[in-house]
Formats: sequence, C-alpha cells, structure tokens
Amino acid sequence: MADLFENPMGLMGFEFIEFASPTANVIEPVLESMGFSHVANHRSKDVALYRQGEINAIVNREPKSHAAYFAAEHGPSVCGMAFRVKDSHQAYAKALELGAQAVDMPTGPMELRLPAIKGIGGAPLYLIDRFGEGSSIYDIDFVFLEGVDRHPAGAGLKLIDHLTHNVYRGRMAYWADFYEKLFNFREIRYFDIKGEYTGLTSKAMTAPDGMIRIPLNEESSKGAGQIEEFLMQFNGEGIQHVAFLTDDLIKTWDALKARGTKFMTAPPDTYYEMLEGRVPNHGEPVDELKSRGILLDGTSEGGERRLLLQIFSATLLGPVFFEFIQRKGDSGFGEGNFKALFESIERDQIQRGVLSTAE
Repeated sequence: MADLFENPMGLMGFEFIEFASPTANVIEPVLESMGFSHVANHRSKDVALYRQGEINAIVNREPKSHAAYFAAEHGPSVCGMAFRVKDSHQAYAKALELGAQAVDMPTGPMELRLPAIKGIGGAPLYLIDRFGEGSSIYDIDFVFLEGVDRHPAGAGLKLIDHLTHNVYRGRMAYWADFYEKLFNFREIRYFDIKGEYTGLTSKAMTAPDGMIRIPLNEESSKGAGQIEEFLMQFNGEGIQHVAFLTDDLIKTWDALKARGTKFMTAPPDTYYEMLEGRVPNHGEPVDELKSRGILLDGTSEGGERRLLLQIFSATLLGPVFFEFIQRKGDSGFGEGNFKALFESIERDQIQRGVLSTAE
C-alpha cells in the first residue's frame, strides 16, 4: 500500500451529492428547509442544481436514469456522490486498474461525460476535475436561473463535512478496504458503542486530502438495532446521513428552525448537567445549547480548547437524516456524544415499538 500521506488520486474534497426519489416533490422541500436554493437546471435532463455556500446538491428527476432505478429500490435517498480529483481520466483509469467497477452514465450531445465507479449500495461515485468558476461541470451542463445568487448563504452551511455509510454486519472491513485500496483513505477513529439493548461499531475513514471523511457503521449486536432498521427501511447498504459544516451552529440552528427543519429528540437534561465535568472550561453557553438540543464534545487539556458542536435532524428522506456541525479545532466526530446520540435513537426505537426491551 502507498504511504498514508500520499494522495494518488489527487483528491480535493466533495464535489456534489446527488438525490433522487420515486415520488415527485420530496427532495426539494427538504433541501429548501435546510437553506438550499434552486440555482440552475440541466440543459437536456430533468435535473436541478441546488446550492448553499460551497455545497452542490443535484436533484435528479430524470426517468429511466440510474438515479430513478436507485430511488425505485431504496426510496428517497442520496443516490450518488462526487469526489473532486486533479485529473478525472487518470483517476478513473487507476480506479478501474485497482478493481473498481465502472458505471456507465449516458450523456446527451455536447454534454460532459462524468466518469463514475460503483460505490456504496451501487450508487455511482463520480470523479470530477471540472470545478473552476466559469468552466465547471455546472457551467457546461447547466443553465443558471436569471438573477440568482450562484452561491447563496442560506442557513450558513458552508461545506460537506462528512458522509456516513451504514453497512451489513461483517461488511465494514470490505468498505474500509474499498476506500483504502482505491483512494488511500486511512482509519482515523474506531468506535464500539453499546446502548442498553443494542450496539454498533463505527470505523471513520479519511482521505489523504483531509477533506473527505466517511464513517462506516455496522450493527454489533444480534438485536434489531438502529443500523439494522436502516438497512431494512433502505433496502440495502447506503448513505445514512450527510453532515454539513457551519461557522456558527447556534445561528444556523435558528435559521434552520425558522425554515421548518425538524431535529432529532434532544438529549436529557442530565447531558448538559454533566458537560462541565466531561469538557471542563469549554466556555460555551450551555443554556443556549440546551434550548436547541446542540451537543458539545472536545477537550480543554493543557488550557487549549478543541471543541465540536453538532446536532442531527430527524429522518427527513426515508431513514436518511442530516447533521449540522461546527468545528472549533476538534477534527473528530463527536465521540463523546456517540453514546448519548445512540441511546437517544434507541429510546426512540423503543417508543415506536421497533425495539423490544423484553429479555
């Protein structure tokens, strides 16, 4: 294997995420509630571009397309994602050489051919090298709406922070190897979370560019836990949630709430009562976090604060949800919050009758 710090594919972050739904007008209201704006339409296909900050969200409504077939199988979902690369043809050829499976994406006249390989759940993973302003894939294949801001601020979401996969038990190693072998990802975190009745293991993978993060989750128990519930509802492996980065989570939460975004059940009051003991001298306004259900993680060891604030939406597209995150020097995934979040979802499963507490 290449050195861990080498970037053989020339990765440079996420380029876009692609959405599809088997029924009309499901994706668009969710994106709008999170502050995304419709900025462009594809020249020849029923495909729309939504944006916020530097985040590109493609809504693919084209019939008889790969996205349509994916949505027919999995429901409303993230049906594809794209990585920015230095040279897409070189990266594509190398991926195929290393064993990746090609995905043929039909194109019309005068349209760019976007190289793609088979990713999680069969979703295409595109490799994009046309992203400069004025010569990007959007400038070539899309027509921007008149008078729109091409990079609207929306609710303050700036970038895709990470994108989490849920996989079948025993398949986490397969998908870790997929990202390691093709793109030289490395494991930066490993969690083994145990709730009162169920559990999960998570392997957080990061690309050599440090900008593409993909945690992998699998069920660690024999019970019908939350990963198994997702796999059943989604009808297979897939993208469980997308995390968006903001510079001010309290302000973003207020903007999202005003737009109608629904959030996951807030943690119990004891979570906030224990914050100072878990993250001493964190300096964050606990009452403001508590009133919004925002989670806090990090460390203040040696007098240096490295914090992470995060909150999760309710499931908004079938079993798929979203995360909103602010980083103040902490590069983790909220490890200290994992158990609190896990137990919150477990409580919700018990209330809905999905999880039995009987011995």
